[in-house]
Amino acid sequence: MTVQIVILALIAAFPGLRLYSVLGRRAEHEEETISGRVDAGSDAKLSQVPLPKGLPVPAGAQREIPGVLAPAERALREIAAADRRFDLLTFLAGAEGAYRMALEAYWRGDKEELSHLCDADVYEGFASAIDARAASGEVLDNRLVRIEEAVVVEASYNAPIARITVRFTSDIAAVTRDAKGNVIAGSLTDAVEAKDVWTFSRNVKSAGPDWLIDETDED
Repeated sequence: MTVQIVILALIAAFPGLRLYSVLGRRAEHEEETISGRVDAGSDAKLSQVPLPKGLPVPAGAQREIPGVLAPAERALREIAAADRRFDLLTFLAGAEGAYRMALEAYWRGDKEELSHLCDADVYEGFASAIDARAASGEVLDNRLVRIEEAVVVEASYNAPIARITVRFTSDIAAVTRDAKGNVIAGSLTDAVEAKDVWTFSRNVKSAGPDWLIDETDED
């Protein structure tokens, strides 16, 4: 699947790469740093557990699912029907953990960790940006301060592949340093709001429980 991510201008611009939406739209630093930490659990992989009671509803019934936009509800029920281990709340907690881990791995240039979180196309996008950043001698000193919200905005099930798209709203403090450690962009004393839209996919017939990041975009 095509990677749709472009790096933020204040961090660095690498020709031909689209990593912008990994970090969201944060061209200005106008908000004060917000203290706090998101506990996404000990494992960022998106595991499956029994479906919460009440998620599947009779045909024609109308019921809002918390944390889910209405257009995604039908597909989520299809995914739940195909995989009885699927649990929405556990998925969202895992998605937050994967979002945090992928961003932090990218910022510190950890390709190995990214390879376990992303599909091949998304991984190649991250890896290419890391290589370009290293060649330029730049280092990212970024911090994910808080994930304010994670909402399922889209979902689809084309047997046996399930895909769920999550919109993350977060606060990030971002700094870029040169090879000598000098700050050339950003500030760690300010945090700005980021809105990223990431899609996770899984073959529900797979024995493994893990979802992979297979697309990233900006809101």
